[in-house]
Amino acid sequence: MQTSSDRHEYPAHWEADVVLRDGGTARIRPITADDAERLVSFYEQVSDESKYYRFFAPYPRLSAKDVHRFTHHDFVDRVGLAAAIGDEFIGTVRYDRIGAGGRPATGAADEAEVAFLVQDAHQGRGVASALLEHIAAVARERGIRRFAAEVLPANTKMIKVFTDAGYTQKRSFEDGVVRLEFGLEPTDRSLAVQHAREQRAEARSVQRLLAPGAVAVIGTGRAPGGVGRSILGNIRDGGFTGRLYAVNGALPEGRKELDGVPAFRSVRDIDGPVDLAVVAVPAERVPEVVAECGEHDVQGLVVVSAGYAESGPEGRERQRALVRQARSHGMRIIGPNSFGVINTSPEVRLNASLAPDMPRAGRIGLFAQSGAIGVALLSRLHRRGGGVTGVTGLSTFVSSGNRADVSGNDVLQYWYEDADTDVALMYLESIGNPRKFTRLARRTAAAKPLVVVQGARHGAGPRGHAVRATRLPHATVSALLRQAGVIRVDTITDLVDAGLLLARQPLPAGPRVAILGNSESLGLLTYDACLAEGLRPHPPQDLTTAASAADFHAALSRALADDSSDAVVVTAIPSVGEGSVGDAALAEALRSAAAEQPTKPVLVVHVELGGLAEALSAATSTAPQPSAASGPDPAAGGTHAGERAEPRTGTGTEEGAEADDPGAPTPVPPPEDAHLIPAYPAAERAVRALAQAVAYGQWRRDAADPGKVPAYEDIDERGAAALIEGLLARGQGLNLTTEATCELLAAYGIHVHRALPAPAPDAAAEAARALGYPVALKATAPHLRHRADLGGVRLDLADEEQLRRAYAELTELFGSPGELRPVVQRMAPRGVDTVVRAVIDPAAGAVLSFGLAGAASQLLGDMAHRLIPVTDRDATSLVRSIRTAPLLFGWRGSAPVDTPALEELMLRVSRLVHDHPEVVAVTLEPVVVAPHGVSVLSASVRLAPPPARDDHGPRTLPAY
Repeated sequence: MQTSSDRHEYPAHWEADVVLRDGGTARIRPITADDAERLVSFYEQVSDESKYYRFFAPYPRLSAKDVHRFTHHDFVDRVGLAAAIGDEFIGTVRYDRIGAGGRPATGAADEAEVAFLVQDAHQGRGVASALLEHIAAVARERGIRRFAAEVLPANTKMIKVFTDAGYTQKRSFEDGVVRLEFGLEPTDRSLAVQHAREQRAEARSVQRLLAPGAVAVIGTGRAPGGVGRSILGNIRDGGFTGRLYAVNGALPEGRKELDGVPAFRSVRDIDGPVDLAVVAVPAERVPEVVAECGEHDVQGLVVVSAGYAESGPEGRERQRALVRQARSHGMRIIGPNSFGVINTSPEVRLNASLAPDMPRAGRIGLFAQSGAIGVALLSRLHRRGGGVTGVTGLSTFVSSGNRADVSGNDVLQYWYEDADTDVALMYLESIGNPRKFTRLARRTAAAKPLVVVQGARHGAGPRGHAVRATRLPHATVSALLRQAGVIRVDTITDLVDAGLLLARQPLPAGPRVAILGNSESLGLLTYDACLAEGLRPHPPQDLTTAASAADFHAALSRALADDSSDAVVVTAIPSVGEGSVGDAALAEALRSAAAEQPTKPVLVVHVELGGLAEALSAATSTAPQPSAASGPDPAAGGTHAGERAEPRTGTGTEEGAEADDPGAPTPVPPPEDAHLIPAYPAAERAVRALAQAVAYGQWRRDAADPGKVPAYEDIDERGAAALIEGLLARGQGLNLTTEATCELLAAYGIHVHRALPAPAPDAAAEAARALGYPVALKATAPHLRHRADLGGVRLDLADEEQLRRAYAELTELFGSPGELRPVVQRMAPRGVDTVVRAVIDPAAGAVLSFGLAGAASQLLGDMAHRLIPVTDRDATSLVRSIRTAPLLFGWRGSAPVDTPALEELMLRVSRLVHDHPEVVAVTLEPVVVAPHGVSVLSASVRLAPPPARDDHGPRTLPAY
């Protein structure tokens, strides 16, 4: 809480941009004395009915006294917030602290009366809900724990705002007024409501950009060529179903058309609404264009113009100004420096990008921060022989460019509820809000696969991106993403390979893999690749090179019907001879067998079969087939089985074999939802994609029962909070003393073995007598701490004689007691030394880490990580995730240790950090895990003031 000396300072950190229910944006900020005219203007636009609901009586205008009261706040006991678009207020909320009897109060009173007013024209946009989230966060920051509101019974909209918020409430009715009281502590329901509203709003904001009814391309040069003119042509040629306009400020008077598209000199001249503006003018002209778009009520912008943050400090400031200007008009931005957006839905068919060809419609969503990588991905998907792009296809493509506003988080919100997207592929060079990304990724991955490749893993991100610094190594971040259900891959080739499999094949139920094919060597390669990826392959079944299509069909049918396999990899090499199987016949045989058993995934590994990849796609493709003259594409790396191809004519071994193979099953048209079979040019790529699918399938099954965060009765949360508040009152951030550390940890049931200082031999002997023998003598100097290998620790000292001898040896080897800082500690039961850490990372949030103490964690980096709060299932998997975990479970005949006690310790640390965000670092090292129980021998804790807002706070857009 602010003190009297700073209670009137303007709280700039309360300012926030928010996305409203309809996808538009508004800015929430404190109301100040400078807002008198804005408040009066706002009130004049509110209907008489809304004024009556607010004041319980006719109230046509505000008096000077009212205006003064509603604009002068101390930002502690009296606070007012406004939601604004540009310079215009569209909604207000205020609270006044009250005491007993509802009278104004200050200081210790923890209740406040709250009231709203929203312009009628903006009611239904979620303005009041957003204001409630923010005023509640402000109130909690100022020590207020409850809100009270009095509402007329007829004001059902406002009652609904309160009742739908998810807080614990009490309702009463007296003197014709409904009185609502509710606590402000976030509940599971209030957070769920908040996240659901956030998802709908942000998804809608992206939908407005991807499914516009009218598009204006601004910056279409008079001469052919150029970025703007190219995008205009791509939209037109792609078959956009809405209205399209060309805008060029230098258009000659009287010219009404450009490339067959209605043309105008300004977007303001367009007679009718414009939903999306694609901006392709030089950076210095963009502010003028944005202003014109704002005046014309354009809903969103795709800015392909360059010259922003990627160009240096001046460009970075230009980018900030661009975002501020667009948000002041309620618009969202994709870009700047964007490659564009694509939506293949038949109802939209929008190719507002620099890609010259419209990808075919399909079920894969693609997001790329880099334009160059976006081009590469679109090209690679296209080259997959009619696989992903030709048959499975794209649903939407977004190139975020510098990611100044719309980010991967926003697109995830859209994909989560998009019925046209089954698989999400993302190329990320930076994650602006990792905490939110992992939350959204976990929810999205529970519904559909999310595959991510990260660029700039070992260095700074692109200059155009605003990124929070992280202290975590990339391997840790990757582990946290996997915990959230993200399928993390290393290359864009892996990204396409995994997406190709996940788009149209069922998830495997386990790691057991059947392998069959006409090449023993290729089968063995596949077998080895499966073992390398941690799968459990069966011995390959060699059908020999003489295998017919019927042989493949029968073998695949048997493998799919076998309960001992969860997936099947088919290997195929070219065969020659009079009876050899043809590509189309083989593809149809595999497709029909897979259709009979559609619950298991099937993959094909082919070697230099130029026609098989196309045939697997053509087997069920409804798309026009390439002419024979065009020939197969040798670069095709993988396909899906689609609708069967038209029979080919002509002579030659391949064609004759297809037509004459007597064992080939009779082709039948597949159902519309037939699974498409992906094909890969290398066993390693196919198996790597399958291993990703196996791991993701297991995550989906585990996510169905994520476990729970245990509630331990001996935890004293309030006592810990009081201790933390008292300690922080001494400074902004501090490392706790040993005594304070032990006291805080004890409040959460974590007990640290006492270590008594031993500045002299006599003091050491006295400490040992107090603790009881046997004891350990340890040097705690920083260079010797936790370094038993250097000789700074003496264990199992059974009596005073051994203790004094050890003391003399330490001082002789390492220096005076003042340098060594020796301590005496009672011996703990023997076991395995481990380390438990928790840290608040500025980018990733709260992270719990575990490993074995010493070389395993320090030298080899063998640590496992989980996001806090950790559930009981998380703790169980955390213990088993490190490579050296066998040492805990009786490796080579040793006694297994008490891992349930270890898991409980980690759950208690997780609760401490989750309950108290002021605890920014905890280290327990070593933690000796014995066959019965655990012993914490040393601990350290660091405190710091909590952030004003976090991911559990009110909805906000990234600040600019």
